[in-house]
Amino acid sequence: VQLQASGGGLVQPGGSLKVSCVSSISTGSFNLMAWYRQAPGKQRELVASIDSIGLTNYANSMKGRFTISRYNAKKTVYLQMNGLKPEDTAVYYCYAQLDRNVYWGRGTQVTVSS
Repeated sequence: VQLQASGGGLVQPGGSLKVSCVSSISTGSFNLMAWYRQAPGKQRELVASIDSIGLTNYANSMKGRFTISRYNAKKTVYLQMNGLKPEDTAVYYCYAQLDRNVYWGRGTQVTVSS
């Protein structure tokens, strides 16, 4: 299983960005998919997750600003990020869980700066 994240970039505070993660297998196969992020000098943290029936979960600081979704026909999970803040700057990683196996993508850099 391979996960390929893309869509990161430089955005101004208050702006929006949508990152994508394409899987080598159907995203419908996974029990859970998620986005994590890691800022310089900090631990990796959960941003949002979505399970096999579409139930979502968000970190408190992302609620109301970020939306996770999955499009199984395109083998893709998305993270729509609105109202971005400088503290959202991080490498964003795609995560997938299939039974006892977990998979990570390489990450995509998101930088929020004026």
